[in-house]
Amino acid sequence: MRRERFDKMNVVPFIDITLVLLVIVLATATFVTNQAINVDLPSASSKKNEDKKSISIAIDKEGRYFYDKEELSLDLIKEKLMKLDPKKDLISLHMDKSSEFQYFVDIIDILKTKGFENISIITKK
Repeated sequence: MRRERFDKMNVVPFIDITLVLLVIVLATATFVTNQAINVDLPSASSKKNEDKKSISIAIDKEGRYFYDKEELSLDLIKEKLMKLDPKKDLISLHMDKSSEFQYFVDIIDILKTKGFENISIITKK
């Protein structure tokens, strides 16, 4: 029986394994998404004022609603939300973890009815 000389190495399986490991690492890596980058912006004389509003809606464990730190009923919050622009304004929802889920659903229902696109649900790490 004759043996062949081993003078070449097939690297294709090595490349395949390396690519699979790279895909696994990239798919499972965690990325930090909410870090702000501090940038000193230049000024211009033709600056356009952005009239975006950032609204905070909070619900405590007793089911009380707060619209920008002011306690209001759900109907009053609905009236205020209907006056906002759903494409520009940002809504931040803060909810106590021991409150009923129905309170959250009520607010989300109002926001979905109006068609808000920028909704943030604030949690703690």
